[in-house]
Amino acid sequence: MPFLWMKGSACPAFDFIIPNFDRKKRVASWLQNEYHVDMAIETHDEETLWQAVMARDAARDGTFVFAVRSTGVYCRPSCPSRRPRRDQVCFFATPAEARAAGFRPCKRCAPDDPLPPPQMWVLKVCRLLEEAGRPLPLSDLSRAVGISPSHLTRGFKSALGVTPRQYGEALRRQVLRQELRAGNSVTAAVYAAGYGSPARMYAGGAVTLGTTPHHYRMGGKGMDITYTLVDSPLGRLLVAGTSQGICFLSMGDEDGVMLEVLRQEYPQAQIRPAGEEMRAWVSEVLAYLRGELPDVSHLPLDVQATAFQLRVWEELRRIPPGETRTYAQVAEALGNPKAVRAVARACATNPVSLVTPCHRVVRGDGSLAGYRWGVSRKRRLLEQEKQTARPAAEPEN
Repeated sequence: MPFLWMKGSACPAFDFIIPNFDRKKRVASWLQNEYHVDMAIETHDEETLWQAVMARDAARDGTFVFAVRSTGVYCRPSCPSRRPRRDQVCFFATPAEARAAGFRPCKRCAPDDPLPPPQMWVLKVCRLLEEAGRPLPLSDLSRAVGISPSHLTRGFKSALGVTPRQYGEALRRQVLRQELRAGNSVTAAVYAAGYGSPARMYAGGAVTLGTTPHHYRMGGKGMDITYTLVDSPLGRLLVAGTSQGICFLSMGDEDGVMLEVLRQEYPQAQIRPAGEEMRAWVSEVLAYLRGELPDVSHLPLDVQATAFQLRVWEELRRIPPGETRTYAQVAEALGNPKAVRAVARACATNPVSLVTPCHRVVRGDGSLAGYRWGVSRKRRLLEQEKQTARPAAEPEN
C-alpha cells in the first residue's frame, strides 16, 4: 500500500522538501473535503511570513493571508500583484480575521476561495518516484500518466512547489542521509543512493535537512547538541550537530565568541562538548579546508529553513566548486528575479557555512560582499576551490 498522503502515515520526502510546514495541514489544503482541518496560522515571526510573501510562495497559500493598509486589501502569499512596502503589511491567520479587521479580499488572487484539490495523477507520479527512489526521465512519467511533459511539470510544481526531478532528488538524498547516519563511508553511501559517482553527488549538491521544526520554534528545546572546537587552515572551527546531522558551523578566532553564538541560536537546547560522534564530520570539513576535498555538501544537516530559504540554499549547493554566482543570478535561477534582497538575507542567515556554500555568491560587479565569517576567509575559500575543483560531471541523460 503506498504510504503517500495516507492519514497518519509518514512522508519523509515531502517533509524534507518543505520542512517548516505541518504535513497534515499542507495536505489538508489540497484535500479539504476529506480533512476538515483548521488552517490557523502557526507561531512564526513576521520576517518568516514576509519572506514567503516576497517569494510568492504558493505552498503557503491557505496557512495565512497578508493585508495592505494603504489599499485595504488582503491577499494570498502567492498573489501576483505588485509587492507592497513592508511597513504597510500586516498578517492574519485566516481571511475571516482580515475581514473582521476591515480589509476586503483581493480580486486577483481571491483569498476567500477554497484551494483546489490536486489532480490524482500528481499522486501517481509521486508513487512512481517513491518506488524508484530517484529521479525518473520526464518522458517515462509522461507516458505513465498520459499527460504531456510540459503539462506534467507545470501541474506537479503547482501542486507541490517542486518539479518531479526535485522530488526524485529529495528521495535519493533521503537514502544518502540514511546510509551516512548508519555509519557507512561516503563512497558506499553515494552508490547506495543511486549516484553514478561521487562527482555526480557533488555536482547535484546532495544534502539533507532536518525535519524537526518544533524544536527550532522552541529555541532548540529538547535538542541534544554536541560540538567540537579545532584548529583549521582558516582559524578556529566550531562544528555542532545532533544525531541527525550538523546544525551549526562557525569559523572565527575566539572559542568563547563562537560558543556564545551557538547558544544564542539554540537557547533552550542541551549543548555539551562532543565525543567521538563528531569526528567523521569534522575530519571531512578539515580535509575540505586543506584542499583535499572539493566540497562537503554531502554531509547530513539538521537545520530548519523556511520554504524560501530552502530553495535558496539548494540553489547555492548547485554552484560548482570554484565558480561563483551573483545574488541576482541566484534570484533569477529561482524564477523570481526581483528577490535579490531576499536571496541575500537567506545567504546571511545560513547557519552551516561551507556545507551550504554561501561564500560562492558575490555582488553584481564581482566583488566579495560581506561574509559572516570574514571577507578574507571568503576570498581564500574561493581561491582554494579554483585550484582543487574537480572537473564537472557530465549531465545525466
